[in-house]
Amino acid sequence: MQLEAKKLLEDIRQACEEILAFTDGKVFQDYTGDRLLRSGVERQFEIIGEALNRLVKAAPDVAGQVSQYKRIISFRNILIHGYDLVEDVVVWDIVAKDLPLLHSRVVKLLGDAH
Repeated sequence: MQLEAKKLLEDIRQACEEILAFTDGKVFQDYTGDRLLRSGVERQFEIIGEALNRLVKAAPDVAGQVSQYKRIISFRNILIHGYDLVEDVVVWDIVAKDLPLLHSRVVKLLGDAH
């Protein structure tokens, strides 16, 4: 795996871990009641989506190994360009259900690269 792909995967791994740390021990009501928490989580999702977007260009074969990478990039675009359409319940659902899967997949890809 090329160096650029590893760097982008590392950025994704780190952003996933930031979200997981930010939301550890939190419930949906904590999330909706804390603007700083929402902003931090959304920012890390923007980083994940942008890194995946760059990974598609730098190493499409690697990006293709990330489940639903196109949806993740689309989610990033909504966060940035359609910020007024973002629903807290959708973001929280992604944190709870999809983020751990993405994190484990990226960690595995990084492990396989060594």
